[in-house]
Amino acid sequence: MEYILASASPRRKELLAMLDVPFSIVPAVGEECLPAALPASQAAEYLAVQKAAEVAKTHPDAIVIGADTTVLLDEEILGKPKSKEECISMLSKLSGRQHTVQTGVALFYGGKSLSFTDETQVQFYPLSAAEIEAYADTDEPYDKAGGYGIQGKAALLIAGIHGDYYNVMGLPIARLARQLRAAKALWGLADC
Repeated sequence: MEYILASASPRRKELLAMLDVPFSIVPAVGEECLPAALPASQAAEYLAVQKAAEVAKTHPDAIVIGADTTVLLDEEILGKPKSKEECISMLSKLSGRQHTVQTGVALFYGGKSLSFTDETQVQFYPLSAAEIEAYADTDEPYDKAGGYGIQGKAALLIAGIHGDYYNVMGLPIARLARQLRAAKALWGLADC
């Protein structure tokens, strides 16, 4: 069975390797665009489906895995900061607060699909202006939703989590393994 990860994320590549199945990477290249009426809580799964569907069109005989991660605070999606000022603004909003990280995952094979969203609550310590500035001065925040990477130096900013740590990194690998087994059984594929 061929598996394809429809993402260029090095973190997702690292996590998918835990499944011990050979896979290739074919990143989706389409523009990420959300319908105006879509609730923020459905954005991650919507985008994951779009990514997987795009790659599945040219790889119908592979199981294509798409994923997207959003950081939600008060129903606002905090994307990837484009500047140091935007990063500081995001981290200031997260300081001393709990927020939600959602990763939507979509599986496509031969015109069939299955998708789900995993959710983790993340609590930040109250952060000083100096702590925020120091983290914003690193290279870490700028390719990550919410402006932080839990697996890096931002670990020093986080008081705790409730849910899957790997979901916050960008791929809830344990749930994905179970959903893959369920999808393969549903689609009549041998467990390989």
